[in-house]
Amino acid sequence: MAKCSIFCGVSLDGFIARPNGELDWLSGGGPPDDHGYDDFVATVDALVIGRKTYETVLGFGGWFYGEMPVVVLSTKELEKLPEGGNVERMSGDPAAIVAELESRGRNHLYIDGGLTIQGFLRAGLIDRMIISRLPVLIGEGIPLFGPTEKDIRWKLERVREFPSGMVQCEYCRSV
Repeated sequence: MAKCSIFCGVSLDGFIARPNGELDWLSGGGPPDDHGYDDFVATVDALVIGRKTYETVLGFGGWFYGEMPVVVLSTKELEKLPEGGNVERMSGDPAAIVAELESRGRNHLYIDGGLTIQGFLRAGLIDRMIISRLPVLIGEGIPLFGPTEKDIRWKLERVREFPSGMVQCEYCRSV
């Protein structure tokens, strides 16, 4: 089965966005650094993203994914498509989506968006998580993790600390 990975930033109190979806707290004011993002994305065959996260990214004023295949999970048609983007809409069970993308030769999927990540985690499809915890408390927001039916065990593979105070942990699913 295709490998599914997460690469995301969270606040110190565990939120990926403010309640309204804003990400303004992510800019920590430190020196510019991709924190390994470019190297990670270079290994990815497709991005699977939730509709709300997709619409947030469209609001940034540019398309950051180039020609990478992007699958937006939504039951509704997409109103906006980025110029030069390779975007399609899909809906359904996470396992079926992974199987469909794998049948197209997409062997490493980047999973993004709160509810999308949570659904793929509950389905047991996430193999790797790279989580960058920023040293800021935002008090409330959209959590990275949601309810699970059972414990999901992870093995810590690597920890990186950055001058900004951000700490990045990489986990692999424990078998």
